[in-house]
Amino acid sequence: MTSILITGGHSGIGLAAARVLAAQHTDLVLAGRSVERMRPVADELRARHDVSVTMLTLDTSSLTSVRTAATQMRTMVDSGEVTGLDALVCNAGGRFDGDVSYSPDGYETTFATNCLGHFLLVQLLFPMLTGKGRVVYTASGTHDPDTTDGRLVGRSVEPDAIALATAGKDGAKPLPAGKRYTTSKLCTVMYAYELNRRLRKANSPVSSIVFDPGAVPETGFLHGMPKPVQWASNTAAMKWVMRRIGATTSDAEFSGASLAALAADPDHANVSGTYFQAHDRTLSPVRSARLSYDERRAARLWDDSKRLVHLTDEEEAAQLR
Repeated sequence: MTSILITGGHSGIGLAAARVLAAQHTDLVLAGRSVERMRPVADELRARHDVSVTMLTLDTSSLTSVRTAATQMRTMVDSGEVTGLDALVCNAGGRFDGDVSYSPDGYETTFATNCLGHFLLVQLLFPMLTGKGRVVYTASGTHDPDTTDGRLVGRSVEPDAIALATAGKDGAKPLPAGKRYTTSKLCTVMYAYELNRRLRKANSPVSSIVFDPGAVPETGFLHGMPKPVQWASNTAAMKWVMRRIGATTSDAEFSGASLAALAADPDHANVSGTYFQAHDRTLSPVRSARLSYDERRAARLWDDSKRLVHLTDEEEAAQLR
C-alpha cells in the first residue's frame, strides 16, 4: 500500500484531510516542523484507523530542511518503511504579519515558506510518486485581485520570483503582509498550472491540481492578527457578513474533506490543471485569476524559482521520467 504525504497535516485543514484519508484506510506521511506537535495526531490516526502514519520533519521556509526531508523520504521508501506516494499535498503555509523577515536562505519569509519550499519539495519527491500520482497545492481565493477575497486581504502584485524573494532588501520598501500573502498564493496557482503543462508535454500520467479551501477562520490562519479580530472572525455575525459581501467561505471539516477528495478520490483522477474551490459546502472547479493563466509569466516564475532553490538539471529531469 502506498501513502499520501501532507505538509501541515497535523493542524487545520491538513489535519481535517488527514482524518478523512485515515478513515478511508490510507497510509499517511505527516510533514511538519515539530515532531512534538505531529506525534499526538499520528498516535490518534493509528489508534482509530489502524493505518501507518510516518512523521517527516520539514520546514518549508528552509531549503536545507526540504533537502534533508527529501533524503529521509528516499531512505524510507528504499527501506520499505514507506512504499511510495500516491499523492503529495502541498498544504502548509502561512501569513506573516509585522515587519518583513527572511528565511535561513535570505529570502522573504512568506515567499520562502509558501512557494519556494514546496517548489523544491515537488521536484525532489516527484520520482517517488506512483504512475498515476497527484500533486495537490493548497492556494487561496485571495490570489485574485478581481474578487472580494483578493480585495479584502491585499491585491496581489506581479509574480516575479526574484523581486518577491528579495522584497524589502537594499533599502526597497517591502510589500504589506497581505500582498505578500496573496501574491504567494498567485504564484502557487501558477506553479500548479505550469507543472501540469510540463507533465502533459512529457505524456506523464501524474496530475497537478490546485485548491482554494475558502476562508476558514477556525484554523490557525489568523493567529498573527489582534485577538478581537480573531474572535470576531469566528462569530456567526461575521460569517454572515462575509457571505453577504461575496467572500468565499467554508469550514475546516468540509475544506479538509475536499482536500482529501482531490488527493485520493477516483472522481478526481483526470482533472489535472484545474482550480477547485470550496465554498458554502460545495466543491467546484472555477476560474482562477486572469493573470494565473499567463504562460510566459509562469515559465519565468518557474525558471527563476529553479535558480533560487539551486535546482540542478538532473533533479528537474527526474521529475519528467
